[in-house]
Amino acid sequence: MRPSSSNVTDIEIIEDFSATARCDEGFLRVRRLRCRNRRADGSSSSVYRVDVVDRPRLDAVSVLIYRRASDGNVEVLTRMNLRPAAYFRREQTASMTVPDAVSYLRVEEIVAGLLEPSDKGEEGLRRRAAEEVKEEAGYTVRPEDIQLLGGAFFLAPGILSEKVFPAAVDVTGVAQGEVEGDGSPLEEGIHLQWRPLSAVLDACRRGDIADAKTEVSLTRLLARLS
Repeated sequence: MRPSSSNVTDIEIIEDFSATARCDEGFLRVRRLRCRNRRADGSSSSVYRVDVVDRPRLDAVSVLIYRRASDGNVEVLTRMNLRPAAYFRREQTASMTVPDAVSYLRVEEIVAGLLEPSDKGEEGLRRRAAEEVKEEAGYTVRPEDIQLLGGAFFLAPGILSEKVFPAAVDVTGVAQGEVEGDGSPLEEGIHLQWRPLSAVLDACRRGDIADAKTEVSLTRLLARLS
């Protein structure tokens, strides 16, 4: 599959079966819990409810792909991806405290993928990162080429158990091959683009790129390169 401009103009909901679906099945699994806090003096808080969202594969790795241009500046690669959850925000305008007129049919972000149970430790992180770079961007790199960008972070720790492990890789001089993808309709018409790191970081800070892992990775890479 070659990266291309997408002709997708909308995502149609065929069925909303939320009312009949179990919360412990599907790609995301919601645990609905009753909890209480236990204190050092032996006392406890009142009982309260907690919802926790898990995935069968708990964590993910993100990879900031970059290269050095002929003028010495650093450029980074981003992907435009279909993101239904962000897109369907438009149905909840009445709940928005700050008006948001952006469509979010596509979200610009860096390469990322779920960690498999076999991806153990630092070696596993590097191997998975290299595989995602080849699958989602078409660049063949070695696990030892992957640079880990510090500790993992939560995206929404109030509800999501997932942590993202940030990484980067320099593909200066590496030829791009076929972008394999996973065959999912969500990858229909993905678009890859190179831009200066500073321009992408500015886009994050303006909110034009509304993806947290992208901004975190950019700032960490910039600090390392500096």
